[in-house]
Amino acid sequence: MSGSARRVVAEFVGSALLVAVVVGSGIAAQQLSPGDTGLQLLQNSTATVFGLAVLILMFGPVSGAHFNPVVSLADWWLGRRTGTGLQGGELMAYIAAQVAGCSTGAVLANVMFEVGAFQVSTHDRVSDGHLVGEVVATAGLLAVILALARTGRAGLSAGAVGAYIGAAYWFTSSTSFANPAVTVGRMFSDTFAGIAPGSVPAFIGAQLLGAVLGAGLIMWLYPGTGESADNVVVPHENPPRTVERSTAP
Repeated sequence: MSGSARRVVAEFVGSALLVAVVVGSGIAAQQLSPGDTGLQLLQNSTATVFGLAVLILMFGPVSGAHFNPVVSLADWWLGRRTGTGLQGGELMAYIAAQVAGCSTGAVLANVMFEVGAFQVSTHDRVSDGHLVGEVVATAGLLAVILALARTGRAGLSAGAVGAYIGAAYWFTSSTSFANPAVTVGRMFSDTFAGIAPGSVPAFIGAQLLGAVLGAGLIMWLYPGTGESADNVVVPHENPPRTVERSTAP
């Protein structure tokens, strides 16, 4: 299997397992603690923190463990002038794998908990506060990832990204989806972790806006951020580039 195919498969499997963790722990929390939303959120967020960190460690050396279209878009955008990061075809393959993987992960969680494999959520989440929460959550996530990559600390991403998402479950009103592919995937679970289809476009729009703000902040704080695009989320295998790297700081 070619290196490109391995990276795409890693993104698919990692994204599927991520949503299986999020949705599966949400279903378990709903069953174990009925009527106690706060405890359900604690259980759901704790499982997500550990699951995400482990998945980054497992798949990061292969694909970078993006599992998120806005992360892949930032990787491509920042590295487009220096030949680092994803190229156009790779970007589209990553995003397709992430969306397909997240949708598969939701179905897998449904099957494991025997709640009906194919569902469509009725959990309407759109409000002004939720959308602001998604902007904040996504901006912060991109800022953490890009700052670590630019400063040579990408090896800390598993713990740092997991910790940030765990905290953002609680300090954002939206419980920090911060990921368009995960948002689409969670549409297929009519449980505690689901999101109604009508809420998805607004959430994704807020996430894209947050990504622009987060990436813009790091580009301003850390000039030359594009040089580290290959290290997003963690350093990973990549074919040789034909474009010379800049020597800018």
